[in-house]
Amino acid sequence: MSEKYERLLDYLAEADDWMTAGELADRLGVTTRSVRSYVTSVKTAARPLEVIASSTSGYRLNREAYANFLTGLRSRDAEPGSPRERVHYLIRRLGDAPSGVDVYDLSSDLYVSDSTVEADLRKAKILVEEAGLSLVRRGSIVSLAGSELNRRRLLSRIFRDESAQGFLDLENIQREFAADGLPAFKTGLIGMLDGNGYFVNEYSINNVLLHVVIAVDRVKKNRPIDTADDLPLSDTIRDIATQLDVLVQAHFGAVLGRRELAYLSVLLTTRVLTPGHDEPTESVADTYLDADDLADMRRIVKLASDEYLVDLDDEDFIVRLSLHIRNLVARAHDNSYSRNPMTRSIKGSYPMIYELAVFIASQIQRRHAITITDDEIAYIALHVGSYLERQNLREERVSCALVCPNYYDMHVMLRTKLEAELGGELQIDVVITRADVDWGSLSSDIVVTTIPVPAARDNVVVIQPFLTEADLEAIRRAITTVRRHRRRMEIKDELLQYFDERLFWRNLHTHSEAGMIRTLGQSMVELGVIDDTYVEGAIERETMSSTAFTDTIAVPHAMAMSASRTAIAIVVNETPMSWGENRVNVIALIAFSESGRKAFQNVFDQLVEVFSDRDDVQRIVRRGTDFASFIDELVHVMDT
Repeated sequence: MSEKYERLLDYLAEADDWMTAGELADRLGVTTRSVRSYVTSVKTAARPLEVIASSTSGYRLNREAYANFLTGLRSRDAEPGSPRERVHYLIRRLGDAPSGVDVYDLSSDLYVSDSTVEADLRKAKILVEEAGLSLVRRGSIVSLAGSELNRRRLLSRIFRDESAQGFLDLENIQREFAADGLPAFKTGLIGMLDGNGYFVNEYSINNVLLHVVIAVDRVKKNRPIDTADDLPLSDTIRDIATQLDVLVQAHFGAVLGRRELAYLSVLLTTRVLTPGHDEPTESVADTYLDADDLADMRRIVKLASDEYLVDLDDEDFIVRLSLHIRNLVARAHDNSYSRNPMTRSIKGSYPMIYELAVFIASQIQRRHAITITDDEIAYIALHVGSYLERQNLREERVSCALVCPNYYDMHVMLRTKLEAELGGELQIDVVITRADVDWGSLSSDIVVTTIPVPAARDNVVVIQPFLTEADLEAIRRAITTVRRHRRRMEIKDELLQYFDERLFWRNLHTHSEAGMIRTLGQSMVELGVIDDTYVEGAIERETMSSTAFTDTIAVPHAMAMSASRTAIAIVVNETPMSWGENRVNVIALIAFSESGRKAFQNVFDQLVEVFSDRDDVQRIVRRGTDFASFIDELVHVMDT
């Protein structure tokens, strides 16, 4: 399939419900007619499988049929068809042919013209050179020149590019490289590493397993890593390499050389492993961390805590994050970044935590003169988010009134079960054991009752006397609704005061993200809200990681809170504009003042949350034709 069809399927795969042709057209930047054409082409290619369901509501992915379709594509014996598949096929052929491949043989094997192969080779040249390799041409013979290590990195990259978004599939790796013992090898590897006191990063381990099977495959083809790539080994690398050697021989029947094992062990230690499992924090810091690095991390964490008014002053958190950053810096210097399948969801669901991670990453970039990618920022966000979740900084328990008429102490058993299952989220502050309830007098956030309520109330959950999983899920949904409403009520008035009719536009477009930031920023400069330095700071922040936190809104801003007052300049466009890898209808340039620092976290999260629901955004876009109607629609969305 071509890239445009793959993007269509990606969007449908991300959606939980139907998507209209208009929504897909906005995402893809094409017409609705083109969307219908793409859908028809995908359906034709997938027959007899019904990959896409169509109705008056739009389009929806049939996930089971889609999975079967993808499996069929991967296992199909036919030659590569799309331009990208042909490029990857050419690279693999060149990687397996030290003396080169004849261009005319390639065109014959692929059933395409010589000119098509020449065009594909030009595309392959870009990937090859990015990997530190080069294409060498002698007449009609083309060969790959460069180190074996870079050849493997190139193979790893194109395999990941061919894989579906998300986690690398072990089954695909196993099939591609005929590595039948891969699942058992992974189990043995995790057991070995855990036994040696390491935390294992499951998000990255499959990437390293891909390198392992590539190494086994290349060694069997007599293509070992060049001796010129040899490096001195630390005691840690030697120890892991020795144990890795035993596992590789047992599961793959292959004997890897010292350099092979050292290379794979370095990958493990910088991508997958964090030492110090079950060791005291002080011992981990003394054993594995440089004192200057740890001191610098304390400084960075204090800066982040001061800037965003969160409490990150915890030695265990700082030490664990320092270990992660140590590995990140090593990966960055080697230009060998880890991928994170959760980047998109972290960015969209936890924008403030992601922003904290961007701030930390910016400090690390400056200190080590490296570049940190979105995927690596998302790993930092995982560290920050898991710590903040443990501290329970943002969510308080929801109060609950339990109504359960007395019958052999049934209310006692029910309360015990509720507190056991939901005690961290629910606080039962009153228990009513009578059937004649004064419902209007109950002031708790939610009411959980085993008897019917005469009149419907939004905060009442009717359950069975013997608690079921369905009852628990219903209560959890009620808790989530209360928290969401509580957050919105707390922030609504505060958020609305930051909008200004002079900083509102409809259907304003520029040629680039930087152009939009400068256009909005200039209006704020003229009102004395910010200065030119803030505008440039917002552009610098944008270059680090796109501020399109969802598919509908971008929230550019500087990391310095230097505005004279907190304000939001906002653009609402009927036609979305490209912003990073997204297409957004709403752009909100936020300027925060020092005095508005406390509100930053709530305002930021709330703004992204309000504009994350596509239906809500479309309502605001359609009806918010001027500033007054925009505010009316925004309030309506926030109150629902």
